[in-house]
Amino acid sequence: MSTIYWEEELETLPRVGLESIQLKRLQALIGRVYEAVEPYRQKMIAAGVKPEDIKGLEDLKKLPFTTKEDLRENYPFGMFTMELDDIVRVHASSGTTGKPTVVGYTKKDIDTWANMMARALACAGATRGDMVHNAYGYGLFTGGLGAHYGAEKLGATVIPVSGGNSKRQINIMRDFGSTILMSTPSYALNLADAMDQMGIDPASLSLRVGIFGAEPWSENMREEVENKLNIKAVDIYGLSEVIGPGVAQECLTSSGGMHIFEDHFLPEIINPDTGEPLPQGERGELVFTTLTKEAFPVIRYRTKDITSLHYETCNCGRTLVRMEKVTGRSDDMLIIRGVNVFPSQVEHVLMGIEGVEPHYQIIVEREGTMDSMTVEVEVSDSLFTDEIKGLEQLTKRITRDIKDILGVSCRVKLVNPRAIQRSEGKAQRVIDNRKI
Repeated sequence: MSTIYWEEELETLPRVGLESIQLKRLQALIGRVYEAVEPYRQKMIAAGVKPEDIKGLEDLKKLPFTTKEDLRENYPFGMFTMELDDIVRVHASSGTTGKPTVVGYTKKDIDTWANMMARALACAGATRGDMVHNAYGYGLFTGGLGAHYGAEKLGATVIPVSGGNSKRQINIMRDFGSTILMSTPSYALNLADAMDQMGIDPASLSLRVGIFGAEPWSENMREEVENKLNIKAVDIYGLSEVIGPGVAQECLTSSGGMHIFEDHFLPEIINPDTGEPLPQGERGELVFTTLTKEAFPVIRYRTKDITSLHYETCNCGRTLVRMEKVTGRSDDMLIIRGVNVFPSQVEHVLMGIEGVEPHYQIIVEREGTMDSMTVEVEVSDSLFTDEIKGLEQLTKRITRDIKDILGVSCRVKLVNPRAIQRSEGKAQRVIDNRKI
């Protein structure tokens, strides 16, 4: 299969040319933000750095970081570079931990975003003739509208179905001939369950590719989605503070990881404890500087996502750096009796065990002075009706594998199929009942 590009010249640019574009855009950005955004100017003054000090990309590390706390402290519009007269749209996070983070877009920002999403869709093999079933949520969440505008920019046909009402969604897929599914991976599995209940064979549908993001998911979960939906599943990455979905995209012939569209988003990997930049290939916290956003640029924004970057040219011919699948976030990392645990690590263990369904929940509690972790996991219908001895053996297997691989002891509770509440957006994998 030949590679599909959206902007081939930029996607295959030699690194010297790409870095030249990055530096020019970075220097222009720093000068503009220094003049227009008081919080940034004060942080740069405190760090002893001026716009003219940025002479090369290696000077990026002189600039102070931006964090989600900075955005919340300047809620709602204190980090914007221009007046609201020039802002055509705002999005915001859910605000589940403190004030929501508000992001703004000019008309040019919306066009840039749509272009990045069109590039992402093409990277995943989508073309003008595709029927894109967009099950990301619309509204303040950036996923739905970001995917929508990108698919339209590509020239594909968009079904703006959003989340919920899974059986109706499946009927639409069948009747409309949906070829591309865009959703969270957990909701894709929800759709697969609904198909099974409706007696619909996924192979009878026209779906061929699923573009999944908005939550961490393991390689084992990818296999589960592909097998249950009879599609090729690829990863998309983005976050509202940087632009939304469309920051990075996995291609169909990936040499490993998602291509970051680094002519627009300049990435770094840092040590999350010290803030020091790490060498190429090392795993650490991902940091972004937006190079082309007008209304709401961010400088060295700490994503809290843990990954690594690889600069070798991909099998698809793209020279854009690839980021590995995010293994977790430094701020959703659980520390259980001194052991660091990411939910995605637990998922990886569970998905490698036959008979375990891809639906689970981690419950953390404090018992006296000690933390305890319980993993509730669904098992298949056939196993749940099996004899008690078989269920006991499965419980012991999961407990042992989690201990051996993650280094932490836990309780395992097997539950009925479909007992864990399904999510139509991001799955709630962790319930932390500790009062810390």
